[in-house]
Amino acid sequence: MTDLPAFLDSTRPDVPDLAVPRGVTPFYLPGQPVRGRLVRLGPLANTLLTRHDHPGPVRKLMGEALALAAALASALKFTGSFSVQARGDGPVSLLIADCTEAGALRGYARLDKAAVLPPEATAGQLLGSGYLAFTVDQGLDRDPQQGIVSLEGDSLARMAGHYFEMSEQFPCNVYLAAGDTASGWRASALVVERVAVGGTIAPGDSAEAQAEAWRTAVILADTITPEELLDDALPPERLLYRLFHGEGVAAERPRPLRFGCRCSRAKLGGILEGFPADDLDHMAVDGDIVMTCEFCNYDFHFPRESVTGKPGAPA
Repeated sequence: MTDLPAFLDSTRPDVPDLAVPRGVTPFYLPGQPVRGRLVRLGPLANTLLTRHDHPGPVRKLMGEALALAAALASALKFTGSFSVQARGDGPVSLLIADCTEAGALRGYARLDKAAVLPPEATAGQLLGSGYLAFTVDQGLDRDPQQGIVSLEGDSLARMAGHYFEMSEQFPCNVYLAAGDTASGWRASALVVERVAVGGTIAPGDSAEAQAEAWRTAVILADTITPEELLDDALPPERLLYRLFHGEGVAAERPRPLRFGCRCSRAKLGGILEGFPADDLDHMAVDGDIVMTCEFCNYDFHFPRESVTGKPGAPA
């Protein structure tokens, strides 16, 4: 803790400085209307998922959400953050995973602690009825771009697939996996998209040929298993070759992912400064106000006398 006022203290909490250099591997099928991304969170998944003491099914769900956010964010050109958010009436009433353009990942699941979860609870059972939202937030000077659909399906992959079915974009297939392995928690995603004619697509191909190429790519992608997605010993390029070698798959430069909670004393101190002094007095316990970042589960302690608060209303 420093002597600076809370709203000026940008000190980061003592959280892991962890990056996975080959977190996202983009790929395409030359001459065909197919591209995609393979996401491997590696040890980053274990670090992110063990910040909270959630039961296994909730960690699995959050791991899949983190991998999905990384996969979709890495396909966009933006500055800011891309988020996957689900709200429902189930035991997990809120699920958030977001990823910046630089690959900084964070996630949070709000769980009803009193809920009794089946050992193999599905995403549908955890979330219940509600909606799934994909949001691109590029800062205060630009309106967020958001797409929302109802929660449909028993898995997060099916829920994401429903979003793409309902959107006006080209077809997109999503495969997700997360689990507690011998090396700790791991999470992975494979996203395969049909793209518009052009770029790597042979200009003379007929619409029928392009449709057949897409059907073939989906059939091949459907053979992937959770074990393959989560296997640290199976390099991304080898897995892609195993899936699509008959189509001449080409991997592009991998992109890093890293632990990316963006909390700081300055942000939380600024929030506290917006409360009246009486409210701050009630928040204080043994002379300190404690604010917990819901993403990284780090407690920030603010001595009551260090926070002024906003002036009270005149009598």
